[in-house]
Amino acid sequence: MEKTMVGLVKEARGPGAVLKEVPVPVYGPDEVLVKVKATSICGTDVHIYQWDDWAARTVVTPNVFGHEFAGIVEAVGSEVVHVKPGDRVSGEGHIVCGVCKACRTGNAHVCPNTRSFGITAPGCFAEYAVLKASNVIHNRPELPFELACLQDPLGNAVQTVMSGDIVGKSVAVIGSGPIGLMAIAVAKACGAGAVIAVDVNPYRLDLARRMGADHTIDSRHVILSEAIRDYTGGEGAEVILEMSGHPEAIRQGFEAAAPAARVSLLGIPTREVSLDLSSHIIFKGLHIDGITGRRMYQTWYQVKGLLEQNRIDLTPLITHRFPLHRYEEAFGLMASGQCGKIVFTHEENVIEDDKEKGETSHGQLAVTA
Repeated sequence: MEKTMVGLVKEARGPGAVLKEVPVPVYGPDEVLVKVKATSICGTDVHIYQWDDWAARTVVTPNVFGHEFAGIVEAVGSEVVHVKPGDRVSGEGHIVCGVCKACRTGNAHVCPNTRSFGITAPGCFAEYAVLKASNVIHNRPELPFELACLQDPLGNAVQTVMSGDIVGKSVAVIGSGPIGLMAIAVAKACGAGAVIAVDVNPYRLDLARRMGADHTIDSRHVILSEAIRDYTGGEGAEVILEMSGHPEAIRQGFEAAAPAARVSLLGIPTREVSLDLSSHIIFKGLHIDGITGRRMYQTWYQVKGLLEQNRIDLTPLITHRFPLHRYEEAFGLMASGQCGKIVFTHEENVIEDDKEKGETSHGQLAVTA
């Protein structure tokens, strides 16, 4: 008899998702089967759940979605030699070809043949997930699952922060969503000077202060570029980390950049962005980086170093935990912006609508393995 599990499935090409019984995925000779212990909601998952234009163009359905996870290896394929049952793992979500020019020159993170775990390939919002053994990231036993599942988005923050010189420089983080909040902590850990957090959400700005921001700007009430210049004595920020994707925030970020500054762009705009290239980029001599995912696998080792040496503390970022069957409540909260990182615990996955609800933790989370 075919084994089944409970999974959160993007079944229809429209808003929402369905928690249902699905087959336990079959692993191949070069793959591993992971018992999922914790997952977290990414902004990408919100796009998939709400079904915007990007999702309609990109996402494969029907499919278990979700890509940020930690768990324990249940079984391994016949060709796998460096992973064994019982290992605690997370995984790189980009499944790349390994043979194109990008892959063979150290740029696999921009492989044009990429398949994406939880987006165009089955993901982790379920009891089990299958992953290429080459994509496995080993976790130390003492790293709690709730923190281990955050390494994927933390990698985005690390690549954004570390795509150029950061030590002693003034840094403006535009957009204090979960990855922006992580970027604040990473920038401080890597020796940045003053770190400025920008957002329109007071809840997120409070979290930004808890994550180490030296100054916060509520851009509902001030002109973002002017506020950054005022705080930096008229010079502008030497590093701009654009995490919001909002076209006006992007434009003002370029205005706020100091001469010869670095601008690293992670946020994805929902529409075209109009820029004054001559005044705000060319004649200022800016250096611009487009950031996608994590460098494979350099960024993962940087993430490990920061976490394992306790250089950053992500526990204030985890504000809510839910069992998977409360996914509607979790996605609604994520869309509201009144949260930090939301973690699904996978000890008990059920389908029944009238299942008694457990407790949700708010504020700082005391995490245990």
